[in-house]
Amino acid sequence: MKAPLNADRDIRDLVPHAGAMCLLERIVSADDASVVCATTTHRSAANPLRHEGRLAALHLAEYGAQAMAVHGGLRGDAARAGMLVAVRDLKLHVERVDDVEGEILVEARRLIASQNGLIYAFSVRAGTGELASGRVSVMWPESRAR
Repeated sequence: MKAPLNADRDIRDLVPHAGAMCLLERIVSADDASVVCATTTHRSAANPLRHEGRLAALHLAEYGAQAMAVHGGLRGDAARAGMLVAVRDLKLHVERVDDVEGEILVEARRLIASQNGLIYAFSVRAGTGELASGRVSVMWPESRAR
């Protein structure tokens, strides 16, 4: 059985993102292996990822990466900036998300954690439909080969 983590935390305290670039708004649930976050920032005209008034589905990989950071913060890792080094197996089921009604749910599930970085699988859904899924890899800058 997976132990729940304290999901009553402010996301801004858990991620290295600030201001409008903090894309997730609340934690729905979390345990040692995964987190589910919710947000409506995909609808905001002030979303910094928008281009010509639209938010491409490709940016859902950033939402997944931020959910990954939230999960790390909940597990006790200090919010620190990492480098997004890979997005793999990305499946986009829509072209854009600024027109998706209501909240979107972003789930991140830890696959690999090491002193050099992390790999998480993520999925983003609205209602009963999946919008995107894939894997994101983050590497800590201080762990790069010199």
